[in-house]
Amino acid sequence: MKKLNIGIVGLGRLGKEYAKNITYLVPNANLVAACSIRKEELDYVKDRYNVPNLYASYEQMLEQQEEMDAVVIVTSTDQHADAIIKAVQAGYHVFCEKPLALNIEDCIRVEKAVAKHPDRITMLGFVRRFDVSYADAKAKINEGLVGTPYLIHSQTIDKDTFAPFQIEFCTTGGGIFHDYNVHDIDLAHWFLGSRIQKVWALGGAYRFPEFALAGDADNTSSMCELENGTMAVLTASRTSSFGHNTCTEIFATEGNLKIGDPPAKNMLQISDKHGIRREGMETFFDRFQTAFLIQIQAFVNHVLENKQPELTMNNATNATLVATALTKSFKEKKPVIISDLLS
Repeated sequence: MKKLNIGIVGLGRLGKEYAKNITYLVPNANLVAACSIRKEELDYVKDRYNVPNLYASYEQMLEQQEEMDAVVIVTSTDQHADAIIKAVQAGYHVFCEKPLALNIEDCIRVEKAVAKHPDRITMLGFVRRFDVSYADAKAKINEGLVGTPYLIHSQTIDKDTFAPFQIEFCTTGGGIFHDYNVHDIDLAHWFLGSRIQKVWALGGAYRFPEFALAGDADNTSSMCELENGTMAVLTASRTSSFGHNTCTEIFATEGNLKIGDPPAKNMLQISDKHGIRREGMETFFDRFQTAFLIQIQAFVNHVLENKQPELTMNNATNATLVATALTKSFKEKKPVIISDLLS
């Protein structure tokens, strides 16, 4: 079996999961190198996954790894653009976690760099497209099962215990719209077949005032108008008491599609002195564990088959553009027209 040799940069919580999937669950891939500025993270992947080549410098990994074919980037968002450009220019195929960047200028830089190297396979990690239920909903829309979609309500909601950890990283991650709603933005474009052209975002730091001090929020809600006249309502929250809660509902002319509601851990229903209930999921990775595996397997297959993915850099740019507009609308407390950001 032909195998893809991969190096990974960024070994935080999600980076470790990518390392595990590549090592044990993607049969046509090898994890040959890893990079992190934290020695304990390098020690972790060396001991746990027997990664042979470890680097504290990303540039050094790109220069010295002759056997490496591709790079998986799971760094903080503010490093994505430069990391992608350096890898592509050095001759590697690239998978990068979402979002593409924190501003439009960096997105455009990446698009231009990628366009100069059409032989490189590049892919962004919009993992919900690879979730079995979301993919099934898209297939049913394409076959006309529920008619024509005209409204999507999509939300990304995290368990409250993770909020204190996120305060430190909300600036490097771009804030709640870039970090949370960028998935929902991409889904709106994907399901509704159009691009968001106008947004109005509201919200605040209702439970954790520390987010307000960083210019961010712990709960937001946004109304979006798309170019084809359809609508999207996007919600984000850091304060769920019961667990992670990603769900989406698509309203169409002949029916509705609902994904992930209720956000149950499994099919078990508990009846006891507390009532009748189902347990929820703790984290986003619990919800999308299988989708993350399908996603990285898809990237490996695309490279080995020399086939560009359906999800393009321009799709990622459009998601960042809308997230930027939502951030601007939230901070200025007024609607924002997307095209005004490009003028």
